[in-house]
Parts: sequence; structure tokens; C-alpha cells
Amino acid sequence: MSRTTPIVHKTRTQVVVEVLRERILSGEIAAGEPLRQSALAEQLNVSRIPVREALLQLEAEGLVKFEAHKGATATILSVEQVTELFELRAMIETDLLAKAIPNLQDADLQQAEKVLEQMESAFKQEDAVASWSDLNTRFHTCLYRAANRPHTLEVVHGLNTNCDRYIRLQLLLAGGIPQAEQDHRDLLRHCRNKDIEKATTLLRQHILHAATAIRELVAQQVN
Repeated sequence: MSRTTPIVHKTRTQVVVEVLRERILSGEIAAGEPLRQSALAEQLNVSRIPVREALLQLEAEGLVKFEAHKGATATILSVEQVTELFELRAMIETDLLAKAIPNLQDADLQQAEKVLEQMESAFKQEDAVASWSDLNTRFHTCLYRAANRPHTLEVVHGLNTNCDRYIRLQLLLAGGIPQAEQDHRDLLRHCRNKDIEKATTLLRQHILHAATAIRELVAQQVN
């Protein structure tokens, strides 16, 4: 191990958050399903305290909802939420990209290219849903980080967490997003060319096109 490699110690709460987040995003825990603290604590071999703390964190991420006399449940899929989340992403991410492009260095573009190659490889695998979603976030982060807007980037990551379940639904039910691969290639090319107008126009279309497709899938699920 490198001397500069940090050793990450995760608390019980962090571990529980990651397990429950993955179960919700993957659909293993269905939308609207009750999240019984005692049952989860027993399953995960922890006390109820880290489970409750984890559920509160997931509530802040929009994945869990607390209701009086009902407790915690996985949030229900909503066409209205898709519209709001993806329109917010389109506004914030295009602005972030416009500010980042003038500052992009060769190293940033090379890193984005490397992640894009991993995405294209992951897309061909049967169990690619979780890894593709994570790589998708990493690809966009490679391009946005140069804006030097850490708080805005944090907001984007929060929106991505809320959108993740919807994107995974699209990957699972629609058999993938072939258009996304070409969009990412074109987006990287526009960033290399420092063409802010083309890059931001494409990014906006990319996000809103996904929203349209996902709204149709969600409408089918909830009806």
C-alpha cells in the first residue's frame, strides 16, 4: 500500500447507509416499502441507533420518507419528481459546465476519457447497472470539477443521488441507454474544442431527453 493511500474507517452508520442506499436504488427495497428499524438492525447485525441515523441520512438524500404513525418507507416513484429533479440538473449542470470548460486541462480531459472507456466497457456487461451509474457520475464530475464551484458540485451530486434510482430503472427496463454513449463522446469532443455553446446545448438535451424517457417508464410503473 502506498504511504499516501488513506485508510478509510467507516462507521456502522456509514456502512448501513451504503447497504440501504444500494438496496433502494437497485429496487431490492421497493418504492413505498416500510423500513422497520428493528428488522433492519437484526438483518445487518447492528443496533437500532445506526439504522435510525442511516434512515435520517437517506431521508435527506430523498430516498426515504418518514410519516406519522407509519415510520420510514422507501420514497415512491413520481413523474412530478422526475420532472423537477432533471430540470434542476439541466439548469445547474449546464451552468457548471460553461464555467468549467475554459479551465479544463489536458489531465482533466484524459481522466474523463479513461472513465468514458470504463463506462462503455461496463455497458456491455449484464450486471452493469450499478457500475455504469457510478461511472456516469464520475465522468461528468471530471468535466465539472474545473469550474471550481465545490458547493455547486455538491448540490449536483445530491441531485444525482436522487436521480440514480430513476436512471437505474431506465437501464433495467429499457435495456440500456445507447444514445447516452454517443452523447458522452460528443460532449467530451466539444469540451476538448472549448466549444461552450455546443457542449451546454448537448448536455441540456442529454439530461432532458433522459427525463422524457424516464417519465414514461415511471408512469407505467405507478399506474
